[in-house]
Amino acid sequence: MGGMTEAALGVTTGAVARRLGVSPTTVRSWEQRYGIGPEVREGGRHRRWMPGDVAMLEEMCRLTSSGVPPAEAARAAAAVRGQPGAAVRAASSLPVPADAIARSGAGPQRRPLRGGPGGGLPLGEVRQECRGLARAAVRLDGPAMETLLQQAVDAHGLVTAWEEVMAPTLHAVGRKWESTQDRYVEVEHLLSWYVSTVLRRAAVTGPRVSDHAAPVVLACLPGEQHTLPLEALTACLAERGLPARMFGAAVPAEALRAAVGRSGPMAVVLWSQSRSTADSVLARLVASTAFGLKGARTTPLVLLAGPGWSVRSAAAGMVRPRGLREALDVISTLYAPSHAVAAGDAEPLQQPVPRGAGGPVGPLTGTEPG
Repeated sequence: MGGMTEAALGVTTGAVARRLGVSPTTVRSWEQRYGIGPEVREGGRHRRWMPGDVAMLEEMCRLTSSGVPPAEAARAAAAVRGQPGAAVRAASSLPVPADAIARSGAGPQRRPLRGGPGGGLPLGEVRQECRGLARAAVRLDGPAMETLLQQAVDAHGLVTAWEEVMAPTLHAVGRKWESTQDRYVEVEHLLSWYVSTVLRRAAVTGPRVSDHAAPVVLACLPGEQHTLPLEALTACLAERGLPARMFGAAVPAEALRAAVGRSGPMAVVLWSQSRSTADSVLARLVASTAFGLKGARTTPLVLLAGPGWSVRSAAAGMVRPRGLREALDVISTLYAPSHAVAAGDAEPLQQPVPRGAGGPVGPLTGTEPG
């Protein structure tokens, strides 16, 4: 009975906004800016959205979430109302994004950077996928975010998806949060959750190496809660077929040293987002933790990752990678040539890094807002 009433009388702007996961203000702005309003108004004033109107708005949400500019999306969505099959025809009539051409192999392989709206977030010049992801994030549209994130990983690989889609959108949310007196916190939390979901899914589906291979231990220092960059690195290691043990946020010092001593890792990645959590003393203790048979004991290579580490942090047995790709390459050389599985978009492997060598200065880039 409720469905019959809705079909006959339509629904209010508030009801359709809740159904779509957007704000009523967004729905009204689409009508005012792009002319995609309801066909029926009660008494000439109150909006009543009929099933065809709702289908039109659903198409508008789908297209903008995929990165299509709102004006183009509105023209395509308007064709959906009352025309069976028009959604497919309307989508096919849109200009094909340059990155879609690149992925299909029909055009030159290049990275399209575009300005334009991104749900009110300060994105700057970024991939079109960032704009779709940003709009979905501001709408709190979880399913759309998960779909777009997975599509980015499938199309570009984990490294590029992190550096050019996930991290820029997370940074934009963080900047918006800082400039609006704690607004958009809910956007940052939900986006972070879906980014983590996609990264963890990738981490458990990558190629396997021998269960007897020494792993990479990844951990946030005591007091450090920012885990997404380490989750990205964990997923990228899995993509290369390298074993990893991710211990997550705020690992106590004794627990960290115990994990290193018991697992006998090839490398240990210590993440610090801010100077307040960077602990050089603990890093040196980890780097000096020996394991293995008596007479052939060894220590792990320690990677100091994140912007919290100072220029002078790296000591003997430590490196400070400049970015995600460099961290991957440093770790891969420890396993080369028998175990490393090169990712499609990875940099060429460098010469093996001696365990006592000091590394290049610079944080592991692509951090989440913090």
